[in-house]
Amino acid sequence: MADLVLSNVSKTYGGSVNVLNDINLDIKAGELIVFVGPSGCGKSTLLRMIAGLEKITSGDLTIDGQRMNDVPPAQRGIAMVFQSYALYPHMTVRDNMAFALKLAKKSKAEIDAAIENAARVLQLEPYLDRLPKALSGGQRQRVAIGRSIVRDPQIYLFDEPLSNLDAALRVATRIEIAKLKEDMPDRTMIYVTHDQVEAMTLADRIVVLANKGIAQVGSPLDLYETPENELVAQFIGSPSMNLMPGKISRTGAQTTIAMDSGLTAISDVPTVPEDIGKPVNIGVRPEHLEPVEEGGLFAGEVEIVEALGEVTLLYFGIEGETATAIAKLPGVHSGLRGHTVSLAAEPQHVHLFHNGTSMRHR
Repeated sequence: MADLVLSNVSKTYGGSVNVLNDINLDIKAGELIVFVGPSGCGKSTLLRMIAGLEKITSGDLTIDGQRMNDVPPAQRGIAMVFQSYALYPHMTVRDNMAFALKLAKKSKAEIDAAIENAARVLQLEPYLDRLPKALSGGQRQRVAIGRSIVRDPQIYLFDEPLSNLDAALRVATRIEIAKLKEDMPDRTMIYVTHDQVEAMTLADRIVVLANKGIAQVGSPLDLYETPENELVAQFIGSPSMNLMPGKISRTGAQTTIAMDSGLTAISDVPTVPEDIGKPVNIGVRPEHLEPVEEGGLFAGEVEIVEALGEVTLLYFGIEGETATAIAKLPGVHSGLRGHTVSLAAEPQHVHLFHNGTSMRHR
C-alpha cells in the first residue's frame, strides 16, 4: 500500500517558464486518480515528475512518508505505461515482459511465475511467443501494461495509454484496465487522459488541472453535479455546459435569476441583499434541457440537427445573444431545423457562476 502526497510542487523550465505552481494533492493507497485538463495544462508533466522523469523545481513528493524528490525512478516503486507502448520490436511478448526482471537479476522461476500471472490477468497467454508487429494496437498496449505488472510496483502511472487506439479498442482496453484495478485493489493508479469517458468511468477521483494549478478535485459525479467554476463546468460533460449571461434581481419578495435577453431562468434563488443586481453566468447542461410550449429558460432557432440514434443534438442561436447553445434530447427528433424552440430546465439543474471570477455562486 502506498500513499502519495504532493506538497507545494512547482515546475519551471529555464528559470522563467512556469508550467505548474503549488500543486497540493493527497492520493490515498488503492485509489485510481485521473488527471484531466486542457492541452498544455501540465498533466503529463506532473505524472513524469511523480515518476522521476522530470525534476521537481520546488516542493516535495512523498510516498509512504518518504521524500522522493531525489530518489532515482527505478527505486520509487513505480511503473509507467506510455502512450506509445515502447515495446522492443525484436523481442517476443514474453521477452518484453521479462526484460526488467532479468535486469533485476530475478530467478527464472520468479520471472516465469510473474509472466504467467500477468498474461492470465491480461488474457495474453496465446501471444507470449509473438513479436509486437504481429499484435493489434490493443494487444500491444496490454503487453505494455503486463510489463509493468510483472514488476509488482506499488504505484502505476498511465500516460494517455489508449489515445492511439480506435474507438472499439479503447472501450475494450478501458474495460481491461478497470478489471485490472479490481484485481489489484491495494495498488495506487494515476491515469492521465483527455477522454472524459475514460475519466468518468475509471476514476475514484478526478483532478482537473488548469491555469498552472488544480481547478477542482472530486469524484466524477461531484464534478459533474457541482462544478466549482466555469472551467470545470465546461470541461466535464459532453457536449459542454451552456453558459449564458444574466443577473440576480428581486420583484417584491421574490428573488429571480433572469437572462439578459429578458427570459426568467429560475425563481426563489438563495441570495443575500448584496447579490441583487449582480451579473451572473447561467449554466445548464445540454442533457438537462427539454422542449416546452412557451416560456422556459431560453428560446432559439435550431440551426443544426445531429441525429445520433439514441440522442439528438440541437444547435441553435439564443434570442438576444451571440453564443450558440446545444440541447441533447433523448430519442429521434426530426424536422426541427429552422424552427424556434423554447427549452426549460429544472431549477436543481441550473448552475450560477459569478461573472468575472467564474466561481460558483454560493
